[in-house]
Amino acid sequence: MVIKTEPIILNIGPAHPSTHGVFRMRTTLDGEVIVEMEPIFGYLHRSIEKLAEERTYTGFIPLTDRLDYLAAMSNNLAYCLTVEKLAGIPVPERAEYIRVIIAELQRIASHLIAVGAFLQDCGAFMTPFLYMIREREKILDLFEMVSGQRLTYNYMRFGGLSQDIPEEFLPALRKFVDQMPSYIDEYDQLLAENEILLARTKGIGILSREMALNTSASGPVLRASGVEWDIRHADPYSIYPRFEFEIPTGMVGDCYDRYWIRIQEMRQSVRIIKQAMKQLPPGPVRSTVPWLIHPPVGEAYAHVEAPKGELGFYLVSDNSIAPYRCHIRGPSLINLTALRDMVVGWKIADAIVIFGSIDICMGEVDR
Repeated sequence: MVIKTEPIILNIGPAHPSTHGVFRMRTTLDGEVIVEMEPIFGYLHRSIEKLAEERTYTGFIPLTDRLDYLAAMSNNLAYCLTVEKLAGIPVPERAEYIRVIIAELQRIASHLIAVGAFLQDCGAFMTPFLYMIREREKILDLFEMVSGQRLTYNYMRFGGLSQDIPEEFLPALRKFVDQMPSYIDEYDQLLAENEILLARTKGIGILSREMALNTSASGPVLRASGVEWDIRHADPYSIYPRFEFEIPTGMVGDCYDRYWIRIQEMRQSVRIIKQAMKQLPPGPVRSTVPWLIHPPVGEAYAHVEAPKGELGFYLVSDNSIAPYRCHIRGPSLINLTALRDMVVGWKIADAIVIFGSIDICMGEVDR
C-alpha cells in the first residue's frame, strides 16, 4: 500500500539559535528530506552603502566596522585600500607590516568563532566553543592595546593607522604566536577524528568545484571545493608578496573540508605574523593626509582576502569630500547564494550543519 504524503513548509528563523543572525530558511520538506529551500534575508538592512554618500571619506571608516563585526579590522583595511587607490595616498612601510599583523590576527579570531559555532551546530555543546573563545580573548586583548576597543576598532586610516603599537604589544603578540600552534594541535586532537563530527560532516553538503565557481564563492568555502584561490596570492595587495605561506585546499567540498580549511588557515596566519614581526621596520605609521580629502574624479575597486572570502569596495568620486557612490562586495552574501544547492536532498538536521559550515555574518549580508 502506497501512502500519499504532502510536502510540508517549515520556516527556520528568522530568530533561531542556528541561523547565526536574523535569517530565515523557508524549507519545503518531504518527510525529513529537503526538496526546496528559499533563503530570505533583509531583516538587518541598514543602508550602509547609501550612508557612505552622506559622510566624508574618513567619517565612513567606523561604519565599515559594522559590516562583518567579527572581522572589523579586515573591513577597515579593504575600505582604506580603496580610498588610497582612488586618491593615490602612499602608506609607510611600518604601517604596512602592522596592517598585515592585525589582518592575520583578525583572521584567526574570526575562524575561532566560525569553528566554535559550527561545532555547536554539530551538537558539541559549548565545550569546543569555550576553547575557541579562550584564544580569541587573547587576540581581543591585543586589539584593545592598539585601538582601545574589542569589537568595532576604527583603527585603520588612509595612509596608515590611527596610532603606532604600544610597547607592550610585541611581547604579548610574541607570547600569543608561540602558544597558538599548540592550541591548534589541541583542537585537532579533540576534533579531527571525533566520531560524531565525522558522522555529521563527512560527505554532507558537498559544493562541487564547478558550482563553487559558478556561484562566485570565495574564501574557505571556495578553497574547500578544491580551488586554490586566495587574493593574497592571486592578486596581491599590501606587502603580502614578501611572506611565505601555503593555501590549504580541500578535496571533496563537504562540511568537514570547510571546517578543516579554517583550522589550517589559522596555522598559516601564525606563520605570516611571525615573519612580519621579524621584518617589522621602524618609522612612521601614517602619511600626512588631511581630514577632508578630495579624490580626483574617477572610480576604484580594491579587495582583500577577508576571513570569510573576498571583501571588496567599489567607490566613485566626483571630487567632493564624500563618495558619489559606494558598493560593497561582501563574501557572506555571495557564499550564501550556494546554500540552496548545498541543502536540497539532505535532511533537515543536516541543513543546520551545512548552513553553519558556510560561516556568514548577517551584518555583511544585509548591509
